[in-house]
Amino acid sequence: METTSGFGFQLTEEQEAIRTAAREFAENEIRPYVMEWDEKEEFPRELFRKMGELGFLGMVIPTEYNGAGMGYLEYAIVVEEIARVCPSVALGVAAHNGLCMMHIYRFGSEELRQKYVTSMATGEELGGWGLTEPNAGSDAGGTQTTAVRDGDHYILNGSKNFITHGYAGNFALVMAMTDPDKGKKGISAFAIDKSMAGYSAAKQGNKVGMRASDTSTLTFDNVRVPASHLVGAEGEGFVQALKILDGGRISIAALSVGLAQGAFEAAMKYSRQRVQFGKPIGDQQGIQMKLAKMSMNVDAARMLTYKAAALRDAGKPFGKEASQAKLFASEICVQAAEEAVQVHGGYGYIKEYPVEKLWRDSKLLTIGEGTSEVQKMVISRHLISEIA
Repeated sequence: METTSGFGFQLTEEQEAIRTAAREFAENEIRPYVMEWDEKEEFPRELFRKMGELGFLGMVIPTEYNGAGMGYLEYAIVVEEIARVCPSVALGVAAHNGLCMMHIYRFGSEELRQKYVTSMATGEELGGWGLTEPNAGSDAGGTQTTAVRDGDHYILNGSKNFITHGYAGNFALVMAMTDPDKGKKGISAFAIDKSMAGYSAAKQGNKVGMRASDTSTLTFDNVRVPASHLVGAEGEGFVQALKILDGGRISIAALSVGLAQGAFEAAMKYSRQRVQFGKPIGDQQGIQMKLAKMSMNVDAARMLTYKAAALRDAGKPFGKEASQAKLFASEICVQAAEEAVQVHGGYGYIKEYPVEKLWRDSKLLTIGEGTSEVQKMVISRHLISEIA
């Protein structure tokens, strides 16, 4: 697999070493248990503690907050390699690094950073990111959770849906409406934890894919949140969330690349083992065409992802590139997983082979952190603003 060349740069020896470490960890600590976790819908909490010890859960957090102090390119590499083996686990790594913890680190006070970020960066604690609601998905501006000021506290009421690590984690970064008259500009962000009375979480189970990822609903029943837990200023929550999603799209693109790479490798392996009409099916032109397209799409998605990550690390605008990477990579990973099942034929439809799980896991990536349709809207807005 050629990964060191790209758009005018090459990965450093350190970055290649990070890739090797992540791949070895995934093969040794994750692959033997993938189907067990999937069947049981089991979130592997101890695995996350191990990844925390390796620095995988604080990739882009500075060392003074117990992070690894690396960049988004290194982060993308780790997510990619874990997703190649288990997209469910990779989703947890992506959500942990890019959402709750990153939001508090980027926009929270020093007090909140010390209270929450330092323990999350080591994997000691996990946190959920509460944006989506039952009636506010792509239209995040339709947030109905409310936060009403009451002296030195805010009173939170409402609920959140499809929250990664909402049940397994003790912390959450939650968006709530503080001024309904202002619409999106009336949404604020709050750091909360389960020690606050009235805050509860429940598992959302029986998912089609990503079954080893912790997904939950959060409910807030008159939760008293100290005013010091307001992240930034009132009314800044929606804009903060958009900035967090820009970075999060890089990690979901990397996850998609890893899944597609895993599907491609499985299809390649099977195409050399399966014999039909007296020769390996990989010698049949129809199968060769599938493999060629899969390989091309994976490489293209990887380069788009690395470009967005490199721009982010360089401090340059990257929003359009992040959306392009997320859109393309998530769409081709669904195609790659489906083609891998097709290459396996009937065996691709049973759990003896890994491709059926990759297929089930893949679809979420065109939905989470902004649907494909939303990505097209974001890209179009960037293009229009460049012309104006």
